[in-house]
Amino acid sequence: MSGGPVGAARTGAFFDVDGTLVGTTIVHYYAYLRTLRMSPPARRAWRAAFLVKCLGYLVLDRIDRTWFNRVFYRSYRRLAVGAAKAAAADCYRDVMRLKRFPEGVLRVERHRREGRRAVLVTGSIDFLIRPLAEELGADLIAARLLEQGDRFTGELDGPPISEGEKARRMRAYAEANAIDLSESFAYGDSIADLPMLEAVGHPVAVNPDAALEREAQRRGWTIETWGLGAGREQTG
Repeated sequence: MSGGPVGAARTGAFFDVDGTLVGTTIVHYYAYLRTLRMSPPARRAWRAAFLVKCLGYLVLDRIDRTWFNRVFYRSYRRLAVGAAKAAAADCYRDVMRLKRFPEGVLRVERHRREGRRAVLVTGSIDFLIRPLAEELGADLIAARLLEQGDRFTGELDGPPISEGEKARRMRAYAEANAIDLSESFAYGDSIADLPMLEAVGHPVAVNPDAALEREAQRRGWTIETWGLGAGREQTG
């Protein structure tokens, strides 16, 4: 990269996506793909039934984010690969782009101007997040679903990218790209992002859940609130 200040070119800015850069979750993307070609009555009926399942997913997520990801992505089993990937741009336009946090977009742009490598690190599926990464000019570390023929198997190609796996992937990326993590930034919203935040010298808790907020305050980390309006910042 070029154009940044001397000494910043070997640093990075790592961003969680859902809840940090955008007000969406992996559930929103799946619901969009699953109902895309349904009639309005069928879509309403499907969403009502799916809402009941989401209560169980919410419990799983609170117990263990990694476990939740494994269970949830089995919903993709037998979903057509071609149709899902063809709908990725529309999903970004209709779901994700509408809920991007302006402060997050500006922060990515600022880090890039300063010469840092911007990287999105997410447990969401790669082809669904790629339009966001491309628009922001960021590299992407994301989950990938296995395929069998023209269908998804519902299984991931490795461990879910959550909790400790996020930090492991970041370290591998940093080693491959000569990034100094001790001088890098990371942004996350969940206690599941704690290992990711611990991996860098400049962690920032964005829209933190209660557990992460307590931990950020204890450690004196910066805490910021990003939304569809202006962001706010405090230092713990």
